[in-house]
Amino acid sequence: MSRLRIFAEDAPQTPELVSHDGDEIARELRKIGVTFERWQATQPITAGASQDEVIAAYRADIDRLVAERGFTSVDVISIAPDNPKKEELRGKFLEEHFHKEDEVRFFVAGSGLFTLHVDGKVYEIECVKNDLIAVPDGTTHWFDMGPEPNFVAIRFFQQPDGWIGHFTGSDIARRFPRYE
Repeated sequence: MSRLRIFAEDAPQTPELVSHDGDEIARELRKIGVTFERWQATQPITAGASQDEVIAAYRADIDRLVAERGFTSVDVISIAPDNPKKEELRGKFLEEHFHKEDEVRFFVAGSGLFTLHVDGKVYEIECVKNDLIAVPDGTTHWFDMGPEPNFVAIRFFQQPDGWIGHFTGSDIARRFPRYE
């Protein structure tokens, strides 16, 4: 189940808001320019489906986003608990950073935790199957896939070289709970 928790940046143990309601999550995130949507596949997806099969199941929503936001590429990433590089992959995203393009992810399966740092607040969004999150360029954030990562996600890119993180050097991500 999707979850949003909002904290003051100096109070990582005491959320000011907790919600599992998709409409409320979308409303709260819209206030900071973040898009949160829920999509449904138009055809069944089986475990181990190819990238083409996954993309075909969400083609209408993908095409809409590409047209609205000017994405130049779309791919599918799948990370399982038995991935030998899971610790390295997890560590790559755990520090606060930003991008010079929107970071857009749609969760086909599994889950992950996006945490955004905006105007003195920390927005922790647990994304699960059928959740799309679009984090605007320049928004400081971090992502935690947990110690046993298990997700399939569609990624959208505007730049041909894909994911480039610009790290802030802040320790704020270490002060907030990890995804377990």
